[in-house]
Amino acid sequence: MSADGQRLGKGRGYRGIWYFNQPTGDEYVYKYSGGLGTYCAKHIPLAVHSPKAKRTFFCYGGRSDETNTLLHMVSYYDHESGLVPRPTILLDKVTDDAHDNPVLSVDGQGRVWVFSPAHGTARLSFIHRSGAPHSVEAFERTYEGNFSYPQPWYVPGRGFLFLHTRYTEHRRELYSSFSEEGLEWDDGRCLAAMEKGHYQVSWRWKGKVGTAFNYHPDPGGLNFRTNLYYMETDDMGVTWRSTSGKRLQTPLISPANPALVRDYASEGRLVYLKDINFDREGRPVILYLTSGGWEPGPAGGPRVWHTARWTGESWDVGRITESDSNYDTGCLHIEGDGTWRLVAPTTAGPQLGNPGGEMVMWTSADAGASWLLARRLTSGSRANHTYARRPVDAHPGFYAFWADGDARRPSDSRLYFCTRDGSVYRLPERMEADFAELESLG
Repeated sequence: MSADGQRLGKGRGYRGIWYFNQPTGDEYVYKYSGGLGTYCAKHIPLAVHSPKAKRTFFCYGGRSDETNTLLHMVSYYDHESGLVPRPTILLDKVTDDAHDNPVLSVDGQGRVWVFSPAHGTARLSFIHRSGAPHSVEAFERTYEGNFSYPQPWYVPGRGFLFLHTRYTEHRRELYSSFSEEGLEWDDGRCLAAMEKGHYQVSWRWKGKVGTAFNYHPDPGGLNFRTNLYYMETDDMGVTWRSTSGKRLQTPLISPANPALVRDYASEGRLVYLKDINFDREGRPVILYLTSGGWEPGPAGGPRVWHTARWTGESWDVGRITESDSNYDTGCLHIEGDGTWRLVAPTTAGPQLGNPGGEMVMWTSADAGASWLLARRLTSGSRANHTYARRPVDAHPGFYAFWADGDARRPSDSRLYFCTRDGSVYRLPERMEADFAELESLG
């Protein structure tokens, strides 16, 4: 459906949106930019594996053949046939702003839900539900209003806990809302409202949802995001606690509070959130990058990838590697045998110093104490690969999902996914039939 409710049909293939933010007037051209169909890290999740359907459902920010206008695209990968259908065009957001990219959830009946945000309050946000279980052929609109940076979590037998951001006159505030069936939502609860606001990343472990967030200091704002915080709920957002079990009084309004993981403001470091996961005991592991400045280029270095792991008694902060852009973004898997697996563009690509690069796979066998570059997933690329995203309940055959694009000028953008063993596939840009095989890149 378009913004006015008109059904748009099927796409001719898989093409991602190209987007830029904040021209810089230097060789890097923009603060960040590129093929951002799987942007941003604060939009979670973009994909969900359904064992019953034997499909991984996913969504992304697409575009038409003619214009770089954001289309909300929904599709799936069939693990039995190895095919993908033509993507369903759910919505024309009438913008080229990738901050409006969608996210996806699957409920206990197998219905696919798509949450379509807006960047601030200038545009509408929507929620759609599939007309049939395990299908993306038809959707019905269930909500029209406003939210940003959506993070819906379906908890089996309990309903939806929807983390999101609301723009107010003074800041970007973190909120949670609850709905048992997804059709009627409560008014929401403000979780954090410090100074100029926040970014967050979240994930679900069994009946618990945890969120990690930073804050935007005043003065400074979002370009000076710093500090690292964490809190969690096991009662669908009624109460929130720190990892030590201390009940938090929400909204958090002071930067000094019991949810603080590390005071990076005192170290003069910025914090860019990437992902969050849980170990076998349900203890959180936060993936993030720190840097010395918001501008692209070497002046902001070093840009260091970290994990912060709750040991049960304290936070253990580890170092993985360095990167050349604050907006290099990847995802962290924690597997049943204890292996940690990071998929991220930490190797330089053709647009040096811009978001993304060549996609690689790192592994750790000792809870992040040391890391091995296990496999180079892409090489010799024409454009930077970036924003690798992790499906919920990821199947080994669809383990991380991302896009490419030239980061210094408008370009086409293609979409990819990799398997757990490091095989890479490109989704078809043009389809002659209703279903198509993938292009194997090795």
